[in-house]
Amino acid sequence: MLSFDRDMARRAATGKPLQIAMTGAGFMGRGIALQMVKKMPGLRLAVICNRTLARAFECYEYAGVPRSSIVEVSTIGQLEDAIRKGKYAVTSDWKVASTSPSLDMVLEGTGHVEHGAHICVAAIEAGKHLVLLNAEVDATVGPLLKVMADKAGVLYSGCDGDQPAVQMNLYRYVKVLGLEPLLCGNIKGMQDRYRTPETQASFAAQWGIQPAMVTSFADGTKISFEQALVANATGMKVAQRAMIGIEHKGLIDEVVDRYDVEELKRHGGIVDYVVGAKPGPGVFVLAAATDPGQHIYLDYGKLGKGPLYAFYTPQHLMAIEAPLSLARIGLQQDVVIAPLAGPVVDVVAVAKRNLQAGETIDGLGGFMTYGVCENTPIVAKERLLLMGLAEGCRLKRSVAKDAALTIDDIETPPESLARKLRAEQDLLFPASSQR
Repeated sequence: MLSFDRDMARRAATGKPLQIAMTGAGFMGRGIALQMVKKMPGLRLAVICNRTLARAFECYEYAGVPRSSIVEVSTIGQLEDAIRKGKYAVTSDWKVASTSPSLDMVLEGTGHVEHGAHICVAAIEAGKHLVLLNAEVDATVGPLLKVMADKAGVLYSGCDGDQPAVQMNLYRYVKVLGLEPLLCGNIKGMQDRYRTPETQASFAAQWGIQPAMVTSFADGTKISFEQALVANATGMKVAQRAMIGIEHKGLIDEVVDRYDVEELKRHGGIVDYVVGAKPGPGVFVLAAATDPGQHIYLDYGKLGKGPLYAFYTPQHLMAIEAPLSLARIGLQQDVVIAPLAGPVVDVVAVAKRNLQAGETIDGLGGFMTYGVCENTPIVAKERLLLMGLAEGCRLKRSVAKDAALTIDDIETPPESLARKLRAEQDLLFPASSQR
């Protein structure tokens, strides 16, 4: 299945590698730069865009690029000149990094919904293939961005190494075997809805990651966005708000008896997660045989008696695997993960503590809210507030801890691109039409 390794080598041999722009230069960006510069023939990280330029320089330097080979650019013409001269470029202007003619694709990794929305739209309109390491913007407005990309004749995809893509790779593998995937799952080490940037500060400092990002991992917001992406790419739903999330300290193979196969089929398959299982932090798919003759061979292969069978990938290597997406898309037009159509599952905001009228909601991984999955028709019916659009909203009334926020609870901030895109998406894909 890894034929693109040969394609990368052939592309490198031509002396005309794919030219890549990366937006975002955080912890993951640094690792991606290392992989692309040193380990991925046929791909060239032409420019890194970050609002703090020093972080962009650090990414290249971490990858072994000498400072003399890195140039700061502020115009498309300067970036084009840097590419012609074989230099590596840094910029703080996302328009330059998203639209330069010599670029083949953009890897969006800011993790910010509003900023990421601007980058995605600009890249699509400029005719660039788009790969997202930004589950937050993808889960909020990804279905519309996919439609826009289709109309523009470019490819739109999530990113290898991130759990949604690893699940999708496994899902595709299980389907090609002729089995019926009924659950796509994530394995978490821990989850505590009430973690904050203060509680996560030490861990964040240890790894050089922003405390808010670490908090979104710990409080369940990140996994909610990730599983929403898988749902929207497969048509699967959640069995209940916030997913089931069982705890299991043994091997993931052992959870097959914790789910009812007929109930999973009634839902049309579900996305979920397990806390504490091994091998972590991997992903898994539970599937049913579609032919009685398969059972004996699945049993012979040590997968058990059924009716559910566990398939898993024991790791997801994030920055190390992320550039593989660029090769798959740029060389083989193989989209890793993308919405099928309109949203099936959304991520909604829930109060992390008692919230008071007059307060303004902080960002993802903050002190005030955490995100959970809910099926899109329920989100629309109950007018629930999307987690991706909660930042900056002012509370009109108090909301109790662990209550889901609604649109009626808040005053929205001035119009933003992300809100505009979501409104357009809701018109294009009415929630009532989702099954």
